[in-house]
This record gives sequence, C-alpha cells and structure tokens, in this order.
Amino acid sequence: MRVPGSGSGGGSGSGRRRPARERLLEAAARRFYADGVAATGIDTITAEAGVAKMSLYNNFASKADLVRVYLDARHEEWLGLYRARLERARGPREGVLAVFDAYADHAAFAYERGFRGCGLLNAAAELPAGDEGRDVVRAHKEEVERLIAAHVEELLPGRPEEAGTLAEHLAFLLEGAMARAGLEGDGERLRHARSMAVALLDRL
Repeated sequence: MRVPGSGSGGGSGSGRRRPARERLLEAAARRFYADGVAATGIDTITAEAGVAKMSLYNNFASKADLVRVYLDARHEEWLGLYRARLERARGPREGVLAVFDAYADHAAFAYERGFRGCGLLNAAAELPAGDEGRDVVRAHKEEVERLIAAHVEELLPGRPEEAGTLAEHLAFLLEGAMARAGLEGDGERLRHARSMAVALLDRL
C-alpha cells in the first residue's frame, strides 16, 4: 500500500474498481498524515474513498481499528523500504546506513501537504495512554533499534554492551533527525544524521 501520497485518490475510475478496503485505507492514510487522526472523521474518509459509510464498517470494526491498521501498514511500508536498501548493502556497516536511508526514502515521498515527520509518531501523539495504536508505534521503534543493534553487533563481535550503547545512540540520532525534519518539512536533517552515523561508524 502506498500510504502517504495523493496520487491514488478514490475518485478515479480505476480507483473504483479496487476493493473498498484498499481504497478506504489509502484515503485514511492520506488524511491521517495530512490532517491528523483526531481531525479526520469517518465522513471525510468515505467521501475521499468514494464509498458508502456502511462500507467502512463492513471492513473495519471502528475508526480505532482503522487507525491501528493504518499504523500497521506504515510499519510494513517502512520495512519494505529498509529491505530494499538492505539488499544493496555490503556488510553490517552499510546495513546500519540502510536504516537511515529507509527513513530518508520515506521523507522523499510526494506528500499532499508536505513532509510532516514520522506518521507513526504523529499518530501516537494524538492517541491516549494505553491505546493499542501506541503499542504498534512502540513496537515499530523497538524493531528499528533492534535492526540497528543487529548490524552493530556484527561490527563489534564479543562486545555486546558497547554494541547496545552505540545502537541506542544511533537510534536516538535517527529519531531526533526525523523530528527536526518533520518540523522543517524536508529530509535535510536525515541526510545530516546519516553523515553523523558514518562518522560514528568510522571510529569503530
């Protein structure tokens, strides 16, 4: 699923031939990212998807269920970008950088209202404590750090504590860059963060 962009709107003839669930999820993804979860109502989503309101409830138990599926889809989309980068990586050092590059690839998508940072964190900020969607976001961020850690451990065999500290450092660097990039509306901070990651890795 192509989550963030505006090029696959539900109003086209070809769009109407696609399953309602797919159109609803894509419409929700565009609106949630551009406008926010709380500000996006069911009527807005169904109108953009070009389906009746009942169709939404035939495919999703509630708006909360739709939000959770959206968050799962964003996680899977990022994993796809990471795996594509990893296929071209030569060794664990480039594996670490593949994580940074996957975030930069996400920032480079054609967003309807510009890049607004991590869609997962944006949504989590709107959800109440204990919401299942926040668990999805936390699991995503934990997986990102685990992926970094796995590559770093290959670079520092037999030094698990040092590897864990460096992985956490790199994860914080990436998240901070993502937050600033979202505020500034472009991926320049992510490019800077990648350069900083290279400098850290060069010291190993």
